[in-house]
Amino acid sequence: MKRIKYSISITTPFMVLVLMLFSSCGKNSTHKKNNDTESKKIMTAKDILGDPNYLAMSYGGYRNKNHDIEPTIDELKDDMKILFAMGVRIVRTYKVHLPQAANLLKAISELKKEDNDFEMYVMLGAWIDCKNAWTDIAPDHDTESEMNKPQIEEAVRLVNKHPDIVKIIAVGNEAMVKWAESYYVQPEVILKWVNHLQELKKSNKLPKDLWVTSSDDFASWGGGGGEYHTKDLEKLYHAVDYISMHTYPYHNTHYNPEFWGVPENEEELTEIQKIDAAMFRARDFAKNQFNNVTNYMKSIGIDKPIHIGETGWATTSNGYYGPKGSKATDEYKEGLYYKLMREWTNANSISCFYFEAFNEPWKDAHNKNGSENHFGLFTTDGQAKYALWNLVDDGIFNGLTREGNAISKTYNGDTDAMMKNVLVPPTAKQISANREGNK
Repeated sequence: MKRIKYSISITTPFMVLVLMLFSSCGKNSTHKKNNDTESKKIMTAKDILGDPNYLAMSYGGYRNKNHDIEPTIDELKDDMKILFAMGVRIVRTYKVHLPQAANLLKAISELKKEDNDFEMYVMLGAWIDCKNAWTDIAPDHDTESEMNKPQIEEAVRLVNKHPDIVKIIAVGNEAMVKWAESYYVQPEVILKWVNHLQELKKSNKLPKDLWVTSSDDFASWGGGGGEYHTKDLEKLYHAVDYISMHTYPYHNTHYNPEFWGVPENEEELTEIQKIDAAMFRARDFAKNQFNNVTNYMKSIGIDKPIHIGETGWATTSNGYYGPKGSKATDEYKEGLYYKLMREWTNANSISCFYFEAFNEPWKDAHNKNGSENHFGLFTTDGQAKYALWNLVDDGIFNGLTREGNAISKTYNGDTDAMMKNVLVPPTAKQISANREGNK
């Protein structure tokens, strides 16, 4: 919301009387403003999560292939203004040992001081690894990294420095899922640090209304195979304030494509109907994983909120998800997935930290067209992808910039040009052949 400035010119001959009245009004106005400030509700995670008026987004502000180049405070402020304009009120970021996390909180704090209407909160993630993660030595998944403690300590420091902004701490990012072979840990490690943070809350060393969770794959939360159904996971369910689960139908268009492609009974549909049908099934795939986690939680006698910590859809891929693979990747499909996920989660009081706000080219720095670089709803230079074209039309980004560029549409807003890059999903036989060829 833009603040409107008013100017008053006093020209009446009864100057003294007017000044007295103006002074009195000023005092009343100031008093009212103070009351408004005092009565402004202090929002908590419990208030924010599940409220569609507080849209959630996964955020990383890195703009370069070189991950060592940190976004500046001004760049972070530009991004927060863009997200605020589109209704986002809480962002998820992690790796607190890097400057971006602290600088993001500083940027939000400055924006709040500059504009009383500005509102943004943060879900802060502490990265958790096993011993020997990301080294040439075999990872020890039963022992945690010595770097985990400093991560937790820094997260605690940042929460206490910015309690008005940080409302959630997530212990680990996909840290328990077994396909994360380079770094995953056992649930007992996550449990240890969640319990530590909960104890800090009890001893008034952290805000009591801070929520603590772990942000992990649906399988890690018991929604997958039985190998995840452990006593430590049950204890973790008891320890967290809510469950933050990840779901990625996009990746499953290659790894688990039963829901994807064009089944025989849809072969007579038009191309766009085939694409739309596949995307509705993708949405239902995510819903099914959410329900699997819900059912497991209930089976162990727990009843806590479940929200989506990550889900998204890439717009470029020269790998498994591109033209020679599952043909899942383009802006039309991302736009439809974004719309379907927002509609479903908003209607069911589920927060969805959509992955992600902006493209980040460092994620696959040696492969420009790698899908990991292209999950953003915006390009790095500030072009809104198809999912957000309607917001550009509505003018909500007017006056906002990224990398010095006004927010514009990809493809110059030419739908026909965009659709030339949109491919119909393969048939079941083609999917099987593609998977065999990629082995």
